[in-house]
Amino acid sequence: MGNKQEELETCVCLEGYDLIGITETWWDSSYDWSVGMEGYRFFRKDRQGRQGGDVTLYVNDQLECMGVHLGMDEEPTESLWVRITRSAGAGDTIAGVYYRPPDQGDRADEALYRQIGAASHSQALVLMGDFNHPDICWRDNAAGHKQSRKFLECVDDKFLLQVTEEPTRRGAMLDLIVTNKEGLVGDVKLKGSLGCSDHEMVEFKIVRTVRRAHNKLTTLDFQRADFSLFRDLLGRIPWDKALEGRGAQDSWLIFKGHLLQAQERCIPTKRKACMDEQGAPGQSQTKKGSLQRVEARAGSLGRIQRNCLRSQGSA
Repeated sequence: MGNKQEELETCVCLEGYDLIGITETWWDSSYDWSVGMEGYRFFRKDRQGRQGGDVTLYVNDQLECMGVHLGMDEEPTESLWVRITRSAGAGDTIAGVYYRPPDQGDRADEALYRQIGAASHSQALVLMGDFNHPDICWRDNAAGHKQSRKFLECVDDKFLLQVTEEPTRRGAMLDLIVTNKEGLVGDVKLKGSLGCSDHEMVEFKIVRTVRRAHNKLTTLDFQRADFSLFRDLLGRIPWDKALEGRGAQDSWLIFKGHLLQAQERCIPTKRKACMDEQGAPGQSQTKKGSLQRVEARAGSLGRIQRNCLRSQGSA
């Protein structure tokens, strides 16, 4: 993180954030003396076994919070979780920050999915970070790579919502916001990059509710699909000519484009209701906040990701 520490502290002073998440700090023991900030509790998880990585959370010391360990996995993941206790009757919020290295293996992915499964049972979950799944098409709930499809299955199976809608780095949607309640996170905006970062800042509001809310996911409705037309559309394409002289990656992108076009015509979507939260009748909006996600380059040391949550009090 290096000389970005002063810039971070200036940003925090101006905006008054309650929660600040950072990934890929590249901190080591030499930074222990300089990384604290007045008025904040400091949670840190360093990468094990190799240089780089690391995730960190700063939490306003006026908030009652504690770090939580989710799951019993020995497989290391670059994730950090904090439970923030709200006022009586409002329930707790689990906030997490995560970085997925592009070369991460299946075992670490599965360990994270178990953590997400444990966190998804909380009344309010917000997980943010760089998930490094650039091939996922969130509109169609589809992906080209096996690991990305596994992540989509996790989101679907745990009744979660992914609310980022625009690319955050060079046309790819890497930086995601995952929640377990429809309407909990909204007003998502890209705010440009910070410093020399090649990632966009993402700002969004968190609305904490305790009334009953129904989550819905859009999924493909295969029971109403027209597979005859689907096969016919793909069969009309002169694949030898379309893929002639193309490499593996270009061929995959061409095939994927035709596949998604046929899917859109032949396989309708449906809204799938999810588990809902139990809340006290007559109570509605109890917390509003905004979260700003910031990423910047720390010279040659790597990329900084910052996730800043600013609470605006009760409605």
